[in-house]
Amino acid sequence: MEIDEELKENTLVAYISMEIGIDSSIPTYSGGLGVLSGDTIRSAADLEIPMVAVCLCYSSGYFYQLFNEKGEQKEKEIEWNYFYEFEKIAKPITIKIEDKEVLVTAWLYKVIGQSGHIIPVYLLTTDVEGNEDWMKQMTGSLYDSTSRWNRIVQEQILGIGAVKLLKSQGYENLKVYHLNEGHGSFSIVELYKNLGDLEKVKERVVFTTHTPVPAGHDKFDQKLVDKVFENRFPSEIRKLADDKGSLNMTFLGINVSRYQNGVAKKHGEISRKMFPNANIDYITNGIHLPFWISKPIRKMFERKWPNWKSNPHLLQNAIELDDLELFDAHIENKFNLINYQKGHSWNLLDEELITFGFARRFATYKRATLIFHDIDRLGKLCQGKAQFLFAGKAHPKDVMGKDYIKKIYESGEYLYDNYGVKVVLIENYNMDMAHMLVSGVDVWLNTPERYREASGTSGMKAALNGILNCSVLDGWWLEGYKKNPMAGWAIGPDDSNPSDLGVLNDWDIDSNAFYEILENEIIPTYMNHENWLLRSKNAISLAAYFNTHRMVLEYANKAYRLKRQKPWKFAS
Repeated sequence: MEIDEELKENTLVAYISMEIGIDSSIPTYSGGLGVLSGDTIRSAADLEIPMVAVCLCYSSGYFYQLFNEKGEQKEKEIEWNYFYEFEKIAKPITIKIEDKEVLVTAWLYKVIGQSGHIIPVYLLTTDVEGNEDWMKQMTGSLYDSTSRWNRIVQEQILGIGAVKLLKSQGYENLKVYHLNEGHGSFSIVELYKNLGDLEKVKERVVFTTHTPVPAGHDKFDQKLVDKVFENRFPSEIRKLADDKGSLNMTFLGINVSRYQNGVAKKHGEISRKMFPNANIDYITNGIHLPFWISKPIRKMFERKWPNWKSNPHLLQNAIELDDLELFDAHIENKFNLINYQKGHSWNLLDEELITFGFARRFATYKRATLIFHDIDRLGKLCQGKAQFLFAGKAHPKDVMGKDYIKKIYESGEYLYDNYGVKVVLIENYNMDMAHMLVSGVDVWLNTPERYREASGTSGMKAALNGILNCSVLDGWWLEGYKKNPMAGWAIGPDDSNPSDLGVLNDWDIDSNAFYEILENEIIPTYMNHENWLLRSKNAISLAAYFNTHRMVLEYANKAYRLKRQKPWKFAS
């Protein structure tokens, strides 16, 4: 299981992320950021990018989600075992936290690409023999919100620990440290300690910002920084991270990096407005196509294009797919989803009805309850025609997010009692469930406040599987809908340079726009079999661009500046 010396010697890029979605059964992710990280690593392995990845290992994960009889979210700690695929690093490193020496080791996991190329993933943990009991809990929970002290310590372990561990493991030729959001920005402190020159550090750091939402930009009180680091935080770095007296992890990442990017074209524009002193580029997110494609759709692709995995551009020709094959593949996926749902809900769905899917974190800006704004109008439109599936988690401390879940439950009760319209909430949303949802529903729904959804990738996964998007024009869908308006529908107005976001995100305007699309576009199109399949093919064609193959190549060329004599490509 050891990583051979030649691979270490040739590894040039360190990818540092607070969460990485390797597998549903490995609870090192909570949502889109972690799932994207997993897809990035999978494509990097396929493309033979010389990369190593570092994350924290969370012994109790994020949380297991349950709903009670009132539709309220309850959380349980996750217990998971390290599989035989993992190997524990023999020799721990030490990190000084306050005046204590804390031992940090890692579990090693290998992501293997289509050609056999390996991306090592190191999951850092303080659950080490020799640490005091309270130290062993430092890496226990993902996004530990017990206190700000816990949060800053986790980010210290991630950032400083990543640099120290990789050095201890023999990765001597790293040229790029890719910080996936500000959580890993403390790696800059350790790099400065090693290199002694801020410009040399800056030349090695690449920084990606993932959200305009404040929760994605951690700030720490300077007194807390002093407490945790004591006198070990360089004043010249502190100045670059200062945000009105707080230490801003995003400021640190942006100001000590040679390349910064947002994750969609519009998000790049928003980020430049948020951080006007930075020259923030954009690289639009994608998905790892072989990972997210459903089995029936994959079999259809393999019959049509045997080498589609090595040439995703072939999906541009999705219009050539056979109607009957596509219909049969979708029906198989829809039945699989509904059969799963039958075993996990008292409210059984109807295979004949248009099934809408909404699955993402229940953060308030994602407006999960927008469609219920005029609930009686929705009920009349959907009666005997449509049904809804919701899934997702609210952060344990997010009271308003939890209220959204309860409102969905209550709205479902009202719609069923008064109109016979079914609204189903599925517990414990994870990557396995996401596979079923993005291939088994008929329409993928996304209703965020404009320009707060940096990219979003669930809609890309749906499109890959022939599912039509119905979304507010934000994030990736601004680009996707422009590329191919036949791939779905756009909710509400599009204003690329908004002067009044309050009007642009008005619930009356957006809900009314959805109801009109539902009545005049979605329901009539669903009844027109041939037209629906034509739109499904147009949706699939978007995957030719919105994939992590293309995305990782952009990082390799624009951000990492990797040079390669033969072209980058997927292995056949």
